[in-house]
Parts: sequence; C-alpha cells; structure tokens
Amino acid sequence: MHWGGRLLESSDPLSAHADAAIVLEGSWLGERTRLAGAMQLLQQGLPSRVLLPLPPESYWGDPVTPMARHFLDTNYGHELSERVDFCDIGPDVDSTKQEAHRIGECIRDHHWASIIVVTSNYHTRRAGIIWRRMMRKENPALQISVYGVADQDFRAEGWWRKRLWAKTWLMEFTKLIWAETFGR
Repeated sequence: MHWGGRLLESSDPLSAHADAAIVLEGSWLGERTRLAGAMQLLQQGLPSRVLLPLPPESYWGDPVTPMARHFLDTNYGHELSERVDFCDIGPDVDSTKQEAHRIGECIRDHHWASIIVVTSNYHTRRAGIIWRRMMRKENPALQISVYGVADQDFRAEGWWRKRLWAKTWLMEFTKLIWAETFGR
C-alpha cells in the first residue's frame, strides 16, 4: 500500500521548450489546478502557448470561450491570457482517449511539434500511455512530455488514509489496468 500511490504517477523530465502545454479535463477543482500548473509553465517560458479544451457552451447555453477568457485575464493577466488557445472538444468527450483524439486535431491545426500534457499527478501514467499511443497513430512526429500537478483528490503518501484519496486511487488504478489491457 505504501508504494502503491506512486504506481499512478509518471511525470517526464521537461525539455527547455515546447510549443504548447495542453490542459486535460478533470473535476472542477482538478481542472483549475491543472490550468494553474500550465500557466506556471507558461510564465517560466517552457511552452510558447497553452491549449485549453472547452465545450462550445455551458450547461445553460451560454458560450464558454468569453467566460474562460475573462477568467484568464482576471487571474493571470492579459499578457498571459492572450497566449492561451481554446480547443472545442464538444460535449460528448468522456474519456482520456476521446479527449486525446479531439485535442490532437487542434494540435495538428496549430502545426505544433512538441507538447506538454498537463494533468493531475495521479493521472500522469495513464495519460502518458494513452496520449503516446494515440499520437503514434495520428501524429507520429509529435514530441510529448507529461507533467503532473498536485491535486487535492489524491496524495500518493498515505492514499489509503482518506476516503477521497482511496477512491481516486481505486478508480485510476482500474482505468490504468483497462488502458494497458484493452486500450490498444
């Protein structure tokens, strides 16, 4: 149990530069944490851009892009906000594999050659497997690094001590086994 938490984590060493950091979807708080991680990388100059996948409209029918731009301007400043691109992934994406496919289309549209996939620490191993597998088929020249940010839904040390952490571990471990066994 002690080492089991680290089984889910697998961040790559980051190169000095990438064309873009891609923020993967997650829970509401998880996604804000992932966005903050990507924006920190942008501030450090590692990627030139950030790509944020968004549905075209909210649950209430309002366009999401203007709200996202306002949030970015308010929280990160206009200069950094202008370096964020949006990717319309549609409302029906419900897996990392589908997300990689849809975002892959946006990556090709931008002609990016290297990306950093930004996700929660517990999602890094599975996301890396899926993204590399998908892009090997769809965009074989694309260089991919995976970067994990600490997420309140999981902590590798003592993951069994808190219900939410144990639930996250069990769900992600099950998805990891599925991806390795049936995801080819």
